[in-house]
Amino acid sequence: MWESNALAFPSGNANAPSALPSRPFTGGGNLGTLPVRILGWSYLTEEVDEVRLAIPSKILLPALLAAACVFTPVQPAAQSQQPGQAAQMPAQAAQHPLKVVGFMTDFDVKDDAVGICRAVMDGIAPGVRILDITHQSVPFDIAMGARFLAGSAPYFPRDAVFVVVIDPTVGSTRKAIIARSKVGQTFVLPDNGLLTLIQDRDGIVEAHEITNPAWMIGSGISSTFHGRDIFSPAGAHAARGDDWTQAGPALDVAKLVRLNLHNASIDAAGLHGEVIGTDGPFGNLVLNVPAETFFKLGYKVGDKVPFDLDGQRAVLPFVKTFSDVPVGSDLFYIDSRGRLGLATNQGNYSALHKKGAGAQLAIPKK
Repeated sequence: MWESNALAFPSGNANAPSALPSRPFTGGGNLGTLPVRILGWSYLTEEVDEVRLAIPSKILLPALLAAACVFTPVQPAAQSQQPGQAAQMPAQAAQHPLKVVGFMTDFDVKDDAVGICRAVMDGIAPGVRILDITHQSVPFDIAMGARFLAGSAPYFPRDAVFVVVIDPTVGSTRKAIIARSKVGQTFVLPDNGLLTLIQDRDGIVEAHEITNPAWMIGSGISSTFHGRDIFSPAGAHAARGDDWTQAGPALDVAKLVRLNLHNASIDAAGLHGEVIGTDGPFGNLVLNVPAETFFKLGYKVGDKVPFDLDGQRAVLPFVKTFSDVPVGSDLFYIDSRGRLGLATNQGNYSALHKKGAGAQLAIPKK
């Protein structure tokens, strides 16, 4: 029979009803085992005789019988995801995870061109991760695009897809291509020399012209916006794992268009190099002089380096970083890409000295 004592739990722990031992339910009849939920705690009715309530049994028993009809069944807890455990994906998605896309153009960001291209890629490969390299490469400057592409590719996954649109001859007979490097990265771009530095450093193992309409945006291909109509859709197909060799016929890798790019040389007179660009808004001169080539001249950090830049002669310190010289002073240094550079501490060397890409540099041996 039920006892009309105060509410109590075994071991005196009112916050741990799960510790209740199992016992047959008694009192006016056997309810068997019924799932009940009281104050958010789940019990079985066979445990109820351990709950002592200050209510007469003739009132309590009918109330329990009525309540049992509306008590919700106790559901087993769903299996929780363990920390570090990847969420389960559909088989097809697991087989072809989306690849990261590196996106670079000379479109700038003043209009909707970049956003349209990104929307096209996401429409074909929903959820694709697109990382913008830059959209402010100097318009029509293929050499700059090749330099930015080669400089950024090592920091992307080995299976990344690059969509690059610096295309001054868009709509002409130049080919739209998709190529794979020995590293495993895929490049979707015009065949105009953008791949030159990648090919020199990483090697290109295979290339195809993009002619398959299924790899384009559809009907109505524009003659002036292949970034939207060809390169973005083709890049998205590659990113979602489609067979990239189906984009079109194979090309002879040895016949891909190349730029006439070269590093500095050294002869008996010293080093001969040139300016190949400027470093963003800071105006530092980017030189085609790898650090290891410069060091062959015998200079070390702290030395004064004489040089001739397009007929202007000067002597500058070779230092580790900009702040090693006073503000406004010029310097030689090794830049973050491992090349010799010319800069002005907190100034714009290019603007101050009116020098830019194409300027010829000569440095004698030490």
